[in-house]
Amino acid sequence: MRTTLIASVAAGALLSAGLGVPALAVEPGKAELSVLHGVPGLTVDVYVNGALTLDDFTPGTLAGPLSLDPGTYTVVLAAEDSTDDSAPLLGPIDLPLAADTSYTAVAHLTAAGDPTATLFTNDISATDSGEGRLTVRHTAAAPAVDIWANGSPVFEGVENPDEGVVDVPADTYAAAVAAAGTETVVLGPADVTIEEGVNTIVYAWGSLDDDNLALAVQVVDVAMGDPSEVQAGSAGFAADRGAPLGVLLAGLAALVAAALVIRFMAVRQQR
Repeated sequence: MRTTLIASVAAGALLSAGLGVPALAVEPGKAELSVLHGVPGLTVDVYVNGALTLDDFTPGTLAGPLSLDPGTYTVVLAAEDSTDDSAPLLGPIDLPLAADTSYTAVAHLTAAGDPTATLFTNDISATDSGEGRLTVRHTAAAPAVDIWANGSPVFEGVENPDEGVVDVPADTYAAAVAAAGTETVVLGPADVTIEEGVNTIVYAWGSLDDDNLALAVQVVDVAMGDPSEVQAGSAGFAADRGAPLGVLLAGLAALVAAALVIRFMAVRQQR
């Protein structure tokens, strides 16, 4: 069973509607928070400010987005079925949340394979009409990669827990992956589609050493001016959906995962 952090999630603020009206990615005056569990093999109970908020939170699951008052929230990950947060497996972790901002808190492994947590700020600033946003976040125990699009590097040397963010015209791109710091393409090119007015966030999580590397995808609407056409859909995952994040982003997700595996195996063979 999973419970939400806040009972009153402003679901209406997650949808864009109306011609000529700027879309609001976050409820005005509120902070929006999603939580991704990216530590393999560890089911936890999540406590926020001492209260149980996510029960039996399993790896690969995203909770939220939750609409919260601005402030600092203290989060503890405890063993499943714990009675309180007095014996944390991870934490306490203070999450400072500002108004009118979208965040994703990720429990994940460091590059060395140790549990940690990172609070990412999701870029929801307006994109130009006809453009979308791509974010790639490295939260796996794995080496770095460079990501190319249409023959040029887009993200270089992305390491845990770094990210790369770029706005591009909504279109389909020929993407490829090279070993970090080289021009040697190890995978691709493959077609990747970026949608208008959307921040597509791809997470690599898990561990290459333990052979459980996985990809998760989060989709967040960004603020927009007058759209070229009416946009439909939600910004991210509603709190009552709680679906497992084994979903792969077509093209790019598989591309990033395979590149990480290829690079890691090459390093192993050189040892």
